[in-house]
Amino acid sequence: MAEGEDMQTFTSIMDALVRISTSMKNMEKELLCPVCQEMYKQPLVLPCAHNVCQACARELLGQQGYIGPGGDPSSEPTSPASTPSTRSPRLSRRTLPKPDRLDRLLKSGFGTYPGRKRGALHPQVLMFPCPACQGDVELGERGLAGLFRNLTLERVVERYRQSVSVGGAILCQLCKPPPLEATKGCTECRATFCNECFKLFHPWGTQKAQHEPTLPTLSFRPKGLMCPDHKEEVTHYCKTCQRLVCQLCRVRRTHGGHKITPVLSAYQALKDKLTKSLTYILGNQDTVQTQICELEETVRHTEVSGQQAKEEVSQLVRGLGAVLDEKRASLLQAIEECQQERLARLSAQIQEHRSLLDGSGLVGYAQEVLKETDQPCFVQAAKQLHSRIARATEALQTFRPAAGSSFRHCQLDVGREMKLLTELNFLQVPEAPVIDTQRTFAYDQIFLCWRLPPHSPPAWHYTIEFRRTDAPAQPGPARWQRREEVRGTSALLENPDTGSVYVLRVRGCNKAGYGEYSEDVHLHTPPAPVLHFFLDGRWGTSRERLAISKDQRAVRSVPGLPLLLAAERLLTGCHLSVDVVLGDVAVTQGRSYWACAVDPASYLVKVGVGLESKLQESFQGAPDVISPRYDPDSGHDSGAEDATVEASPPFAFLTIGMGKILLGSGASSNAGLTGRDGPAASCTVPLPPRLGICLDYERGRVSFLDAVSFRGLLECPLDCSGPVCPAFCFIGGGAVQLQEPVGTKPERKVTIGGFAKLD
Repeated sequence: MAEGEDMQTFTSIMDALVRISTSMKNMEKELLCPVCQEMYKQPLVLPCAHNVCQACARELLGQQGYIGPGGDPSSEPTSPASTPSTRSPRLSRRTLPKPDRLDRLLKSGFGTYPGRKRGALHPQVLMFPCPACQGDVELGERGLAGLFRNLTLERVVERYRQSVSVGGAILCQLCKPPPLEATKGCTECRATFCNECFKLFHPWGTQKAQHEPTLPTLSFRPKGLMCPDHKEEVTHYCKTCQRLVCQLCRVRRTHGGHKITPVLSAYQALKDKLTKSLTYILGNQDTVQTQICELEETVRHTEVSGQQAKEEVSQLVRGLGAVLDEKRASLLQAIEECQQERLARLSAQIQEHRSLLDGSGLVGYAQEVLKETDQPCFVQAAKQLHSRIARATEALQTFRPAAGSSFRHCQLDVGREMKLLTELNFLQVPEAPVIDTQRTFAYDQIFLCWRLPPHSPPAWHYTIEFRRTDAPAQPGPARWQRREEVRGTSALLENPDTGSVYVLRVRGCNKAGYGEYSEDVHLHTPPAPVLHFFLDGRWGTSRERLAISKDQRAVRSVPGLPLLLAAERLLTGCHLSVDVVLGDVAVTQGRSYWACAVDPASYLVKVGVGLESKLQESFQGAPDVISPRYDPDSGHDSGAEDATVEASPPFAFLTIGMGKILLGSGASSNAGLTGRDGPAASCTVPLPPRLGICLDYERGRVSFLDAVSFRGLLECPLDCSGPVCPAFCFIGGGAVQLQEPVGTKPERKVTIGGFAKLD
């Protein structure tokens, strides 16, 4: 029984050793120097937290052109006192000042201390090219001598060598690759050397020559981590510099005001963090394996997709080559036909000229005809011959080749095509669209307009995403509504919720994929359903001065003779005409909203609502002029205005004139057409591009808004005991344009309710 338990224990131990050995073998790539690609030998920790062998670091500095005294980049600065032949024997016996003494010297700014070079106003900054991060790191004034050795990494390398049975022969740690077998070791230098390296690093006549050689070994390491500046054991950690420091480093000016903690605290904190992170990774091995499988699948898809892309490009280039070959054949055929035609014409001309030679052709025939003595026969034959001779004579006198020899008209201009072929490149995704905020707005529907930046690759279609920002918060990421494959550069979003704020964005797509989203645009929807109506000029007075557009959405008032006469009677009394136009729809319930734009050059315009019966009663058949002492709201003269009226007024108007809005001290100040508030009780605000009117029939309230920002301008009470309709009044010249419903634009419609939600 005991033997079985012993065997089971032995098997468990062997399995553990096998797992440890496998783990050590798998981490070999973490123990390779990025320069020599061999296991680290006396690794140094660079300021960027990467490691490099000490010999490799010296070699890299030598390649950069830095050569220290004696060819050693890590040696001390050059000075007569620092050379072995002139160094004072007392210098080696000189003791370092006490910390309190050193602190006083540092604060006073006098004296010298280890690490400070007398007269060094601009210390040399040594840059080291890190082979791991491919960046230059600053080593400081002391170069490699100011770097810490990574003793932990050395121990890990030694354990790894022992686990995989590497290193039967100990190699020299300072040889250039390939290193020779070590023959000596130095306890003082803590390194192994071959014969040549030992002589090189222990020159005769120096203190190093007094080092006693030992047998080569890999166990040369200091008992603790020593400060490279003061050769004392490090006891603290500077969080600001992220560097281990000794007692003397703490009192240096370079660490003044820094956060310094004991090394035990830093050890415990870093160990806890590393343990926590490692525990998390070990506890999620299934996730790691799943991600590895996903990456491997991505690699396979990448290989297949890359091969397909190569085939597609090859096919397209072959297609271009085939088109060029076909075009070349057709062009060469055209040149050949032109050449044959010219040669034929030139050959015929040559034959004609040869017939003019003496004794041949036409000349010989003419000579024979001249020998004819029969006059009638001669006339008959010579008439046709004379025409031919005349033509030949004219051709001889005005000689010109029948065809030119130049083929300049067959030259090709391939500059544009060559430029296109030179610029031929892979298709890029479209850039982020730019939403046109001047044309994008929300009314009965949301009209969204955008454009691509200049020089952007084309987009085949677009994707629109939007969501309500004031919707109830839900767990998880914000849920977007999406519409795919929107053609063109504008779209309508139907059925938006009233009184909401929507955020919208657009991105383009082509064969290369989807581009970046545009910047988010926030739009406010009207506070109530939009009321659609037209202007009706049948009610009111002086209809001949009102010009209503054909679509009945715009009206302009043209000032007549009464306004000119009022200018002459300015000091005695002012009588102005009132032109009124109403909407053709009356509201009897619910909430309604509409918007309009007032011409900033209008003299005086009142925009609002009123009871239909009161409006018809007040303006149907009323006189052409009104007096400043007459208020049509009360039906009395101005003396009755001092009485307090509890009932809501039948009218509610906003007064606009000369690009300004007059806001009274209360709602009643704008309830009528001619309310008179003192200057101290009124103020003016700039006229916005569009005005919005929101009518709440049940509450008997009317709100006037800035239709662009939906900022409230004025809220008035209104008598809603009967049908209420929109009204517009003009005193002098003015113009009003109703905002056209978005649904009448011939744009692509996108139903909001039909969007699929996107997480």
